[in-house]
Amino acid sequence: MEIHFDNYSLAPIHQKDAWRLCDFVVSNAERLKPYFPLTLKANLTPTLAEIFVETKVKQFAKQEEYLFTLKENTNRTIIGLLYLKELSKVNGQGELAYCIGYQYEGKGITSTLVSHICVWALGELQLHTLQIIAHKTNPASIGIAKKNGFVHQRTLQKSHQKYDGEFVDMELYERYQEK
Repeated sequence: MEIHFDNYSLAPIHQKDAWRLCDFVVSNAERLKPYFPLTLKANLTPTLAEIFVETKVKQFAKQEEYLFTLKENTNRTIIGLLYLKELSKVNGQGELAYCIGYQYEGKGITSTLVSHICVWALGELQLHTLQIIAHKTNPASIGIAKKNGFVHQRTLQKSHQKYDGEFVDMELYERYQEK
């Protein structure tokens, strides 16, 4: 599944993305630290990024987890990531997680991508429930969830471990397949 709009494209992670992913992660390290600590730690060097990408490419092929890269088409730079993870085919649900570089924030790009991924996941993948888990101090992520029809369900107590090891509460939003 690929999405093209304006000067951007979303495509499955590819083995050739390792160096670009490392560049994205390092240049956005402070932005990723609170809510993407594992992705950050796994991509701090080109060698680590190659290992990470190899794993994610295999998971994508096995339909265990889907990691997409968002690229700016002119120079093919990675400017964001979108995960469809925590897949439970038995329960028909998955979790969306997304991040975008500082300079691309507030342009509606991530919201557009989430909209497309929801259609794909609830349609082609036949999932019944999609989740977005966001921290209350991340109004942009909460706004994206609400704009895409996700409804707040509850607070998940101490459910996320930040880069520094601290556990924090997160807010659970869900969207269901229309019948």
